[in-house]
Amino acid sequence: MRIGLLTEGGYPYVSGEAGLWCERLVRGLEQHEFDVYALSRSEREEAEGWVPLPPQVGRVRTAPLWETVDDGIVHGRRARRRFAESYGELAMALCTGAPGDPSAGLSGDPGARLSGDSGARLGGGRGAGPGGESAEASEDRSALEADRFASALYGLAELARDEGGLPAALRSETAVRALERACRAPGAHRSAREARVPDLLTVAARLERALRPLSLDWYEDDDLGSVDLCHAASGGTAALPGLLARHFCDVPLLVTEYGVRLRTHYLTEPDSSPAIRALLAAFHGRLAAETYRRAAVITPGNTHARRWQERCGADRAKLRTVHPGMDATPFAEAGEFPECADPQTLVWVGRVEPAKDLVSLLHAFAEIRRAETAARLRIVGTPSGPEGAAYLAHCKGLAAQLFPDEADGPHAVGRNPVSFEEIGGPELPSRADAYAAGALVVLSSVVEGFPSGLVEAMFCGRATVSTDVGAVVEAIGGTGLVVPPRNPRALAEACVALLRDPERRERLGAAARARALELFTVEQNVAAFHGIYLEILSRTPVRRVVLDDTGEPLPFGVPAEAHVPGRWSDPVARVAARGGAGEPRNGPPGWATDGPVRATDGPVRATAPVPAPEGAAR
Repeated sequence: MRIGLLTEGGYPYVSGEAGLWCERLVRGLEQHEFDVYALSRSEREEAEGWVPLPPQVGRVRTAPLWETVDDGIVHGRRARRRFAESYGELAMALCTGAPGDPSAGLSGDPGARLSGDSGARLGGGRGAGPGGESAEASEDRSALEADRFASALYGLAELARDEGGLPAALRSETAVRALERACRAPGAHRSAREARVPDLLTVAARLERALRPLSLDWYEDDDLGSVDLCHAASGGTAALPGLLARHFCDVPLLVTEYGVRLRTHYLTEPDSSPAIRALLAAFHGRLAAETYRRAAVITPGNTHARRWQERCGADRAKLRTVHPGMDATPFAEAGEFPECADPQTLVWVGRVEPAKDLVSLLHAFAEIRRAETAARLRIVGTPSGPEGAAYLAHCKGLAAQLFPDEADGPHAVGRNPVSFEEIGGPELPSRADAYAAGALVVLSSVVEGFPSGLVEAMFCGRATVSTDVGAVVEAIGGTGLVVPPRNPRALAEACVALLRDPERRERLGAAARARALELFTVEQNVAAFHGIYLEILSRTPVRRVVLDDTGEPLPFGVPAEAHVPGRWSDPVARVAARGGAGEPRNGPPGWATDGPVRATDGPVRATAPVPAPEGAAR
């Protein structure tokens, strides 16, 4: 089958966030063809190039989200009227939603309702609607606003398809005035009414960037319209091309979220004004709800993400939990020889940032040292940006205060029981060596999605002590100890209990390794997605007729999963969409055309490798 893989800031870029699991998926499903449609987030990301692409990648198309674009398109009076109507409806949908509904505008501080790491907060808010209206009336109103948002979104997409790109219109005075009218309209929620002109300008600019995929020329019959399935590697803007491919070409959509984009928005917008946060939260919530409604299948990476998706309107019948696939090979040696670890050493591995709460870990280790004077703590990781560097310096200072250098005797050199190290040095050349250095791995985070570092420790056969955040409990099952976050005493007591009981440590480590090898390997991840691909296509109506070189229908050309090598898959066969290609469209906007680092614009045979651009990793 032919799959359109949709990414944002990920594959095929070298520094992409979700690039690793996408690359493993593409390489693991070598029997299928992949067309990659990538949205880049920064100039640096594009400059670093792509990873080497396997032969099954037939086409790569990219578009930037980071630069300010001017496509030079000037719309006529009728097009401007259409834009004003659709954008005005979109703005009204963002401003008049029911307060407390995550897919609508939120009054007050939206992050206070949904940014908590525990999923317990997500179950509330289903009783009475605003003003004491019944739950049924509230649901009907929410459905009406969702339809309003969808109609406006697809109206803008059809305008862009008919008349050309929309970047200039989305930043125009017309757009800002439409937002202002919606914020001042009767029924607008409180945060929207408080928006000032600078807030509206910021919101309009952010919406233009998020809606930039509307202006792409990816939605014709010989592009995304020719794939059998669109697979969005995340929600949000990455899924928008999949929504439009479904709207214009009826291509089924699969959405995978290992981190829910709406939750990420709440956690990364703490400094914006309440009006900006509320309006952008309304947009992301509405887009998430529409994505979940139109998707054929939704695959959260864990139960924590699944609860968020259900709260945002995802149908439970569409949800299939697919755990991230991780390569267990580098950790095999450490897992087979757990007795080589230092029995008095605790190890923490990860990115150094405030969310990891190393301060609590250091205070917990102070209590551990009172009970086990020979214990050592090795903190292994690099800071995440300037904030992480400042946090690392703070933690080093705290460690120097809590643990003065100690010496074994009057003639020995003193050393601190807490060490800060980085992977790549002579002592710890790899992550596997870091985990193998200690008998106990600790996770002290206050915010966590899927704990991939914890799974790596499980591959190494190490017992773990973790805080109860995110998907930690789901990942470790009963193979490790879990304590409340921000509780140094509980963390210390759990660590001391395992340090004093080597047999229990060994049992937990062996069980953890068995669980990780069963649930979290690349093989299970690839097999799960292969089955979901076939499930979606098995119930998808035939959208096209495959013709041979004589123009006659090709027998057994569809469904796509019935791929037989030989004549039936001959590259000379061509695809004709039912109903024709439609009316001629204006050319693509200049900023979306393929540049020097882009792949060729035409389709490439799946058996021919696509060369990586200059600067790509070898």
